[in-house]
Amino acid sequence: MKKVLKVVLLTIAGLVVLVGLAAAIISFRGIPKYEAKKVDLKIESTPARVENGAKLASMLCRSCHYNDATHRFTGRELTEVTQFGKIYSQNITNHPESGIGKWTDGELVSFLRTGTKPDGQYVPPYMPKLAHISDEDMSSIIAFLRSDNEWVKANATKLPACNPSFLTKFLTNIGAFKPFDYPEKPIPQPDTTNTVKHGEYIALYQLECYACHSKDFSKNDYLVPSKSAGFFGGGNKMFDMEGKPISTLNITVDEKTGIGKWTEEEFVKAIKFGIVPGNQPALRYPMNPYSNLTDKEARAIYAYMKTVPKIDNLVERKAAE
Repeated sequence: MKKVLKVVLLTIAGLVVLVGLAAAIISFRGIPKYEAKKVDLKIESTPARVENGAKLASMLCRSCHYNDATHRFTGRELTEVTQFGKIYSQNITNHPESGIGKWTDGELVSFLRTGTKPDGQYVPPYMPKLAHISDEDMSSIIAFLRSDNEWVKANATKLPACNPSFLTKFLTNIGAFKPFDYPEKPIPQPDTTNTVKHGEYIALYQLECYACHSKDFSKNDYLVPSKSAGFFGGGNKMFDMEGKPISTLNITVDEKTGIGKWTEEEFVKAIKFGIVPGNQPALRYPMNPYSNLTDKEARAIYAYMKTVPKIDNLVERKAAE
């Protein structure tokens, strides 16, 4: 009996040592690097593309990259996703050293599609990847980033390097978080005459609303969004500007715990202006109102949300202190 106990204890000790060694290796190694996809591409800049790109950037880029001190896209600390570590968004102004001034159009598109920078550095899901956005919308974003808009004018501000958490390092090393494949085929614009499909494109591929409004970042399926755990059912833990935890809302059309009783007009007011029906607290950071959406686009999202399976998941909301 003593022999058996000794073997068991030695086995457990061995496993503990192996786990500790693996953890040390992961912690030391950090986030793996990958070979960036080479894309030979030159985007034609037109006034229409710059205008559309500015609209998209206001919804996709501004909340993370805008710095109140510089009034430009020089980056900031992302206090709302502290589960990923001490994370800073990148300076994406046209500065040649601190920003993306030296990046080619192809390098920008490759990075935005896959998540891998030209030097091989991979950026985990705290930065959304535009893997499914249309080629035309992508071209608009690039045209905007190259424009003389105040947000992206060259600025030398340089923030500290990110210090990812062990969880982030672990998930990137086991392949749970990894670069997306570059699209093999052109991605067309959505059919805007099909209201539901148009709304699906905006909610899933343009704004990626499900990424925050599902159960957990680590359980999202960014290639097939509908397979994400708790798809649009809310509960994903994020943080406000002061570092206080705040869970995302259930925005499925469940009548008791979601938005099933909201009218189309109430949904439009919520998504565009942060005004929630009844006496509930207004929407607040990290959810930013998408005031640049047209009413048609907001209604299209509502039409799509009505097709998403209901989830019974009550997320308590508290008034801001």
